[in-house]
Amino acid sequence: MKRTLAVLIENKPGALARIVGLFHQRGYNIDSLNVAPVFDESYSRMTVTTQGNENVVEQITKQINKLIDVIKVSDLTEGSHHEVEYVLLKISTKQFNQTFKRKLKYFEHHIIEQDNSIVVLGVMGNSASIDDFLKSLNKKSLIELSRSGCIGMHKSEKHLTI
Repeated sequence: MKRTLAVLIENKPGALARIVGLFHQRGYNIDSLNVAPVFDESYSRMTVTTQGNENVVEQITKQINKLIDVIKVSDLTEGSHHEVEYVLLKISTKQFNQTFKRKLKYFEHHIIEQDNSIVVLGVMGNSASIDDFLKSLNKKSLIELSRSGCIGMHKSEKHLTI
């Protein structure tokens, strides 16, 4: 089962390496990873997606909490949460047809660049819908693809703050 963890860490050299190293040492795979500073740039927020049952993720969470640079860890998939991913697609202009455009209508998207030979699109949605969208495309139509990885936060009253 896919699990999404939000981690608030000190923005110091080696903090990311220690967390990634913990996943490696325990034999867990990271499906996506996104890290960026928050308002106070001495801290960063990390969103990690991985696969595992509740017990596995609980063990990962406990181990991450023990690391010195970690302020807080939260399993977003334990409750209601928002989750988005951004993908950049480069396709040939002739593939940017009505069939392709019909598939796009379910997503927030915009054209970043378009000329006689290529179209570069930015597409946003939750990770599962992005996965489904990419699977529905003809592989030959994609020239290049870049995914941001999942970002997420709790809905309503629950917060991951200092």
